[in-house]
Amino acid sequence: MNSEHHGIGMTSQRTRDRLADKLVEMGINSEPILESIRKTPRHIFVDEALASRAYENTALPIGFSQTISQPYIVAKMTEALIQDRNLQNVLEVGTGCGYQTVILSQFCQQVYTVERINGLLIKARERFHKLGIRNIRSKHADGNIGWPNYAPFDGIIVAAAPIGVPEALLEQLTIGGRLIIPVGKSGKQDLLLITRTDDGYEEQTIDAVSFVPMLGGIDTS
Repeated sequence: MNSEHHGIGMTSQRTRDRLADKLVEMGINSEPILESIRKTPRHIFVDEALASRAYENTALPIGFSQTISQPYIVAKMTEALIQDRNLQNVLEVGTGCGYQTVILSQFCQQVYTVERINGLLIKARERFHKLGIRNIRSKHADGNIGWPNYAPFDGIIVAAAPIGVPEALLEQLTIGGRLIIPVGKSGKQDLLLITRTDDGYEEQTIDAVSFVPMLGGIDTS
């Protein structure tokens, strides 16, 4: 990575290490995920004016009324997805700025990511190219329908909260596959881990969370 990716001052390696230490205090104990957080340049996923805050454990605005998720939540969702497993293909619903996508790309052979807001997707693709990441395939589409052409998936991560779990996403899991998804109305959302079994689906609650609502259709702006 070039100097822009390594960062200086508030975006330096020391600052990133402090963020990883904070995540350990909060209960993240997967060393591969912590190392991923340390080496991924979060400051290039936000506007330059916010770069000095990129390694705070907080969500930040990315335009289009969307946010980059809090690093703890990114780590928590990724940890739940990859625990004790080798992943071939993962679907991400809600590319956003692409930060979660890049984290995921380090733990599976292929990430398929869909984003309904075209303006966000264009910028995310530019970042993937700049970072030289080759195992991400992206699409401008309604996340509620997933990406059936490449299903079934070993894992699915959803970065926006529907009121109920979309049936299409459940159907696109492999047997043993995991869906990590926030569900519920604003102010009362639970992060769920849903595992597909031979007999159906098993569900457990991971945490209370706050995500933007999951909308249907696409936005061409």
